[in-house]
Amino acid sequence: MTKKDKTIGIQGIAILDHEGDMLAGLGVAEDPRVEEMISDTDWLEESVAQRIRPLLLNDRKLLSLTTRVEGGYCTLMSDSPSDIVLSFFLNVPFAYDIVNHMLTDPYDAMAVVDADEKVAFISPIHEKSLGVQKGEGIGKPVRDVIKHTRLHQVVRTGVAEVGQIFHTKSGDRVVSRHPIRHEGEVVGAIGRVMFKGPQQLEAMTKRIRDLETEIATYKQETRQKVQGEEFLDMIIGQSLAIQSVREQIRKIAPLDIPVLIQGDSGTGKELVAQALHMLSARQSGRLVTINAAALPESLVESELFGYEAGSFTGADRKGRVGKFEQADKGTIFLDEIGDMALETQTKLLRVLQDRMVERVGGDKPKHVDFRLCSATNRDLETFVEEGRFRLDLFYRISPVVISLPSLEDRLEDIPLLINHFAQELARQYSRPVPEISHDVHAYLMEQDWPGNIRQLRHVMERAFVFSEQGRMTVEDFRSQEKQAKPGRAAPAPASAAAAQARSGRRQRPGRYGRASCLGQARSQGGPRGRVARLPGGRPCPDGQGGRRGTGPKGGRRGVRSGSGQNLRRNGHAPVFERPSAHLPAKRERPGHLRSAALGRDRPCGARGRAKGIHEITSS
Repeated sequence: MTKKDKTIGIQGIAILDHEGDMLAGLGVAEDPRVEEMISDTDWLEESVAQRIRPLLLNDRKLLSLTTRVEGGYCTLMSDSPSDIVLSFFLNVPFAYDIVNHMLTDPYDAMAVVDADEKVAFISPIHEKSLGVQKGEGIGKPVRDVIKHTRLHQVVRTGVAEVGQIFHTKSGDRVVSRHPIRHEGEVVGAIGRVMFKGPQQLEAMTKRIRDLETEIATYKQETRQKVQGEEFLDMIIGQSLAIQSVREQIRKIAPLDIPVLIQGDSGTGKELVAQALHMLSARQSGRLVTINAAALPESLVESELFGYEAGSFTGADRKGRVGKFEQADKGTIFLDEIGDMALETQTKLLRVLQDRMVERVGGDKPKHVDFRLCSATNRDLETFVEEGRFRLDLFYRISPVVISLPSLEDRLEDIPLLINHFAQELARQYSRPVPEISHDVHAYLMEQDWPGNIRQLRHVMERAFVFSEQGRMTVEDFRSQEKQAKPGRAAPAPASAAAAQARSGRRQRPGRYGRASCLGQARSQGGPRGRVARLPGGRPCPDGQGGRRGTGPKGGRRGVRSGSGQNLRRNGHAPVFERPSAHLPAKRERPGHLRSAALGRDRPCGARGRAKGIHEITSS
């Protein structure tokens, strides 16, 4: 028996007359038991009514298909595929009608392919939808009859595809494809396509699309949450202060509200801004960062609002998009906003109020949709009182404030931070992660960290570079002090007075004005090369005395500079007096005034006559 015959499973055939006498029989029909059973006219009439009927013997179970033919009856006998099929035909008298309905259902089309991926059957409704004549596709490769089908893939893989969406010219259809097995081998596949009426199909299609959209939304939200949590995990630490910060970020991020991040330099304000952005609904938009302290006043508008082509000399031919336009549908992060110039604050306030920007050289305002996030290490409330920050702008940027703790307030996080930095540096420099000695944690927790986490990473990086044998010890950190000042011991903490004196000696040349030092030197009768001293006996910062600014022009320029703003900033306020009786008696020449500081006559124009005599005195 060939594989094809085995698949069909025909076991016998019998031809009987009207009286039930067998005229011819083949296969199991020659079995006396079968012949005796099918020769009963009552059995034949019942079988004709049921079409398909079980035929049970002691040693085998068969299915019989009986129909009337001219002059008698014809009965086909085949093996039963399974007990379930046998039970179905045994207990359901109208089983044949059910099968007939399934094959001809106008709303549920069917296609069957054999093991050679050729069409074995196509239901009438499916032939109509495919535009083929009845029986035209039988025996042809399924891909030549049904476009974009996957029945051949099901035959090859033996894997069912249930509830797939099949796109056709007349609309979307729901398709299920199942492999058919016989004795464990795939012998074909069956595909079923659901056809509904226009209204039902439209409602089903809409429901499917709604479900797909809802699933895509859930996937996007899950993806955003996972990515946002990754950025939140970049804020290293388990102290109560950091846990509170992370909890605030989770609560604030979904709300489209301006946030002000306050904290000392190096505490991680930018990481907080990134986490707020990635946990918000604006995650797919851009996070545009602006260093407010570095904005040049002459280019503020072109940088923030952009400019049109040819709006000024040197402008890009195509124009440029401003920062606020770049942040449309996203977040704009204004870092160091406390150092922003007052004029720039006014321009920024207008955008925050109207959410409208107009490019330089343009005449069409554009609406921008962004979330504002600001950061500063300044005390803005004090700045407002001093007139250095606009009160209305302060209210605009700070409905919600997140305060970041300094490293000194979370020393217990140092072990986690240095372990994180060690792994990060190992990846950066392609080196193994070093082992960190236990006493390193205690040593670093005892140090002062004015630079906060940024300083800690700097210290870790230096120690990582110079560590040996894959181990970081306290000596790797202590050696940094010696390397910072070769040949000198590590300086002991200085007193406030000593620090003030040292800072005074380290001021830039001209802090107090070289010409003012020259004036002091000459008033004391010293030579030009002699070191001039400031009020209080301190030497001139540049140590050159009157070597610069000599001569009448230099003297005039130096006295005005030394007796004005430079001295006022250092606590030496200039005193302006008119000629008094204590000055040496001398006939005043027209256009001349006597300088008490220099002890000599000097020409004085309108500026000199207006200001009077400059006398440098110690405060």
